[in-house]
Amino acid sequence: MRSLALTAVWLLGLATLAAQPKTKVLLITGGHGYVKHEFLDVFQKNTAIEFTHAEHAKNSSTAYERPDLLSYDCLVLYDMMQDITEPQKAALRSVLDRGIGLVVTHHALVSYRAWPEFEQIVGGTYPEPPDKKGKVTPELGYQHNVEVPVVIVARDHPVTRGLDDFTIIDEIYWGFRVSPGVTPLVTTTQPKSGKPLGWTHQVRQSRVVYLQLGHGPTAYRNEHYRQLLAQSIRWAAAGRPAGP
Repeated sequence: MRSLALTAVWLLGLATLAAQPKTKVLLITGGHGYVKHEFLDVFQKNTAIEFTHAEHAKNSSTAYERPDLLSYDCLVLYDMMQDITEPQKAALRSVLDRGIGLVVTHHALVSYRAWPEFEQIVGGTYPEPPDKKGKVTPELGYQHNVEVPVVIVARDHPVTRGLDDFTIIDEIYWGFRVSPGVTPLVTTTQPKSGKPLGWTHQVRQSRVVYLQLGHGPTAYRNEHYRQLLAQSIRWAAAGRPAGP
């Protein structure tokens, strides 16, 4: 019953937001497989946003070359790329200089390990050596289909407001590095998982949120995950200064 009530409140909130101007979102994928129709459904059911899906080319972060890149209110990264050119880096910096929101999700933490500035942008990284791709060790690794108790740390933050602690079946990472100075939003009591599972900080003029959750369909369908992602987008986008 509580789950149904939470879903009803969330849908009511989205319906109220639907009467307001929609948040323009650019969803960026590439470099990692995922169940496309299930993941896109998370965005299609969010009536508060209008989203465009852009996928990088196989060996280059081409989504940052879009001529309309700076027209969005928020970018959501669900990619896992390593190759990025200097002009593409400059384009991402221009997003942050413009104050466009940035929500970095799940495996995007593993992107651009040879570009130290990206770790500063995200507020953390998965420090996998290039010659150890995908290798799981006690110090650094991942595991699928884990029952993860999610604990809300910042209960009064707009990203987590209205959410209680919940459980999700998802992938965990351990050994990832988190930058000092970020504000933790959610964590876990799962003993093997790294902590926290989500945080926020300010980069240049932009609000940045990182959420470690979101590996596959079981996670995508979790209404708490959907609410957390929707509120991350809304809050990150709200920090953008008015004007072109």
